[in-house]
Amino acid sequence: MVFVDKVELAWSGLKKKENYALIAQVEASVYIALGSNEGDRELHLLRAIAEIGKLSQTKITALSSFYDTEPVGGVPQANFLNGAVMLATTLTPHQLLAELHRIETDIFYRKREVPWGPRPIDLDILFFDDNVTTDEALVIPHPRLHLRRFVLQPLADIAPDFVHPLLQRSVADLLASLDSPERVVKV
Repeated sequence: MVFVDKVELAWSGLKKKENYALIAQVEASVYIALGSNEGDRELHLLRAIAEIGKLSQTKITALSSFYDTEPVGGVPQANFLNGAVMLATTLTPHQLLAELHRIETDIFYRKREVPWGPRPIDLDILFFDDNVTTDEALVIPHPRLHLRRFVLQPLADIAPDFVHPLLQRSVADLLASLDSPERVVKV
C-alpha cells in the first residue's frame, strides 16, 4: 500500500470552493525517533525538539523520557541518548522528511558519511498515522523499528497502544516480545 496524501484525496472529492479551507485542516499523528551520540546529547535532543516545534503546520503533542542506549551496528562509537515525540501535522510525509533533514544538516551540520556512524542528531519518521509508504526517499513505517529496543522503549512512553499497520501489533506488544540484548536505561 502506498501513502496517498489525505489533502489530495479530499481535494479530488470536493466540488465546492467554500470547502477548500476544510481540506488544509486534516492533521496526521506522526511519531518521530530522536537520537544523539556526539557532543552534549541532551542539549542536542532538546534543541531538535524545539526546532521541530517551530515547524509550520506542526505541533508537538507528546514527548517521551530520554534513554541512554548502546549503539547498534555500525562502527564503534559512544552511547546514544534516544527519545520520541508525537506530532500533529498537516505536512505530507515527504514535506516532513525534508524539514527533518533540514534540521539535521542546517542546525546540527550532520553529514551522512559513515552508515550508522556517530551523529549529533538523528531524526526518523517511525509512523505517519497508519499509513504505509515505500519509495526511494522514504519508507513508513520505519523498516527496523520493531527490532530496536532503543526505538520501542521511548515510543512506548507516548504510544503504547498504537498498532503497527503492517505487523498488526501494538508498540507495547512489540517491546514486550523483543528478544534483544540492547541496554536501554531511562535517564
